[in-house]
This record gives sequence, structure tokens and C-alpha cells, in this order.
Amino acid sequence: MSATMWTVLVLTLLQGVSGVRALDKGDQSNVDEGRQVVVRTPAEWNTLWRQHSPDRDQPRVDFARDMVVGVFLGSRVTAGFSVEVVGAQVQQGILVVQLRETRPRGDGVVAQVITSPYHLVAVPRHAGTVTFESVR
Repeated sequence: MSATMWTVLVLTLLQGVSGVRALDKGDQSNVDEGRQVVVRTPAEWNTLWRQHSPDRDQPRVDFARDMVVGVFLGSRVTAGFSVEVVGAQVQQGILVVQLRETRPRGDGVVAQVITSPYHLVAVPRHAGTVTFESVR
């Protein structure tokens, strides 16, 4: 399965996972530093999108009911890295965003190209604390 087909499959599957709606995913963000983001307002979303991908149309988000969470891995020196938000659920009043990071195998052959993997999703609005946890 090609990388593009895999991305489409993952984005399609995420539409129904724990209220997560995929907004953008890939390996070429202009955000070079690794970080996890929580965006609750249109102004914050506009600022983040201009940093991330100013030349593309910004996905629409209804901030009256949703917010954006996402992960940027930062610059990597080879292909083969990726990240995906696999779920989000409230546990004891805290929104826990579950993510899965993939790294190239040590014995694999990968392209020597700089990448910046990321995944941005919309989730139901949560006014409280948001944490991120890695899952396998």
C-alpha cells in the first residue's frame, strides 16, 4: 500500500475514533521544533496555521463545539518518521490525547531527506487540562 493510500485510510478511520476529526497529517510542516498543541480559539488557529502551512487552505473548525489538538515531531533527518493522534478521551476531568509515533527501523533503508512529521485533529471542546500520552 502506498504512503498516500495509507494516509487516506488512517484519516478515514480516525473520523470515528473518540470524537477525533482529522484536519491535516503529513511529513512536511514548517514547524521545525517538536511540540504538542492545544488550540481553542480562531485567532490561535490562524496563528498556528500560518506557522505550519501558510500556502495551503486552512481547514475549518467550529470553535463553539470543537478545538484543535496536534503533535509536531520537529525536524528529522530521514524519512520514515510519522505521528498520529489515535484517540482522545476525558479521564478524571482531563482530556487525554493518545498519540502513536513511528520511527524507521534501524536496519531499514530510508530516504535521506529532512522531514517534519505532524498530525492535527479537531476534538470536542474541553475547557480543562489537556495531556498527551504515547501509546503502542
